[in-house]
Amino acid sequence: MSLTDSLPDESEIPGWAAYREWFRTRWAQGGAAAWLLAAAHLLVGTLLFVAVSVLPTGGGLLSLIQVLLLGIVGFATIAPPAEPYTAWLLEVWERSDRGKVAVVLGNATLIFFLLSVVIGSGFNAFVGGIQGLLYFAAAYAMITLALNLHWGYAGVFNIGVAGFMAVGVYVMAIVSSPVTPGTTGTPGMGLPLVVGIVAGTLAATLVGLVAALPALRLRADYFAIVTVAFSEIVRYLLISGHFERFDVPLIGTVGTAGAIGKEMPANPLRLLFYESYSSTAEPALLGELLFPLFQGLRFTIVPDGYAMNLGFATIPIGFTLNFTVRPSVITGYAQVAVLVVAVLGFYWLLRRVGNSPFGRVLKAIREDEVVAQSLGKDTNAFKLISFALGCGLMGLGGILWFGQQGYVTPNNFRPIITFYIWVALIIGGASSNTGSVLGASLFVAALWEGPRYLKTTLESVISFPSAPPNIVRAVLPIAEAEFAPLFSFLLSNVSSFRLIFIGALLVWMMQRRPEGLLGHRTEEAAAIPLTRPHGGGKDE
Repeated sequence: MSLTDSLPDESEIPGWAAYREWFRTRWAQGGAAAWLLAAAHLLVGTLLFVAVSVLPTGGGLLSLIQVLLLGIVGFATIAPPAEPYTAWLLEVWERSDRGKVAVVLGNATLIFFLLSVVIGSGFNAFVGGIQGLLYFAAAYAMITLALNLHWGYAGVFNIGVAGFMAVGVYVMAIVSSPVTPGTTGTPGMGLPLVVGIVAGTLAATLVGLVAALPALRLRADYFAIVTVAFSEIVRYLLISGHFERFDVPLIGTVGTAGAIGKEMPANPLRLLFYESYSSTAEPALLGELLFPLFQGLRFTIVPDGYAMNLGFATIPIGFTLNFTVRPSVITGYAQVAVLVVAVLGFYWLLRRVGNSPFGRVLKAIREDEVVAQSLGKDTNAFKLISFALGCGLMGLGGILWFGQQGYVTPNNFRPIITFYIWVALIIGGASSNTGSVLGASLFVAALWEGPRYLKTTLESVISFPSAPPNIVRAVLPIAEAEFAPLFSFLLSNVSSFRLIFIGALLVWMMQRRPEGLLGHRTEEAAAIPLTRPHGGGKDE
């Protein structure tokens, strides 16, 4: 008889099966009452989880018992709402494409919120975490959509994405940086920011066109090698001291600032909230409206000083809802709005391209280039135009992404960025624009921003000991019921574990779902559906 056989079944726990059945019945009735019931259940379970977590143990066996109790309380909190909630998520997922993206981002927001409540981080940290989640999800979605034009539509294997982003960002910075930037900056041309954005986009398009002219003579993997080599050439040119400052006839001195990085032009979105670009500027109209609204916004539920006496321990139960949000987080949502609008624009453009005669030829090339050539299509010309267009979108996406961060270095455009974008495309599924947005959202939520948010949130409220140098020294203290070294090791190496998890996910997807989440929805090259109406029938 095994240990699992000796444990009581769920139905054998007194009252548990009856409670779950009652919960299912109330949820099936729908309406606001069902959601209030779920919220109340989660609130009670979360408060109980927090109460158990603050119980003094002193280490040893009591710590193990506390961990076991936390697992039981966590399961009891999640299990009853999980079944109807999962069914509702599946219904929303199948309903529309917007529902799929909403399911991913909505659940990520819910997990971020639960982490904030359980760990006890402030509301500002939670709102800032959601702002980071949406920002990077939109940024990756833009570039993934551009890559989908190359791989999903034309079948062009481009792994030099970061290089074309760098061209757009640096050209924009050179064109729009002030002529006299000060003692620490590098001079630019001083033209308006709109001119810089257009110039950066056109430069990335032109560079993509020039790079593709000789490279398209190559096939598949060889073309990919050329693109990644080109990306690294661009990065090393930006690092080179020869281009740190150089003279251009009729223009003057400009430069990339070399390895130290280049300051981006001032972000005009700041003027929506402040009167000037100065760090000491007074709030403008929108800032005067929003900043005071979220400053000092607190609601006291249980005043400080109250405590619960359990006989063997006293637990403070003072509880205040603090909804204070810093101005920097509020202004960050304006940047998110710009990126979201850009994603919608990219999506609309690629949808129009895909439905046009030009797009149908691209899909035909993707399916079988020889057949497309036999129909009289100049496949190299079509691939050249699509490659240049995609590179222009990558340059524009890089401008909107990194241009808002105030400062960039050439190492921001290492090949690892291209790898991450490819992972997002693989997750969502090539040949599907919705899959590109969905894959980018899921990648950022689960693999990029999620682990980082967990790390920063835990470290902000818990003092962990110094991390052990290796996994062996992190695991050995568990025998003495010491879990802190292991947690410290995991948190300090979250970036490395992220790469390991990405690799494991890719292996799993290649085995179980190689086409990605929405890759089965590959758009056909034909202008009309080729399937027979009503399922067709046998030929006579």
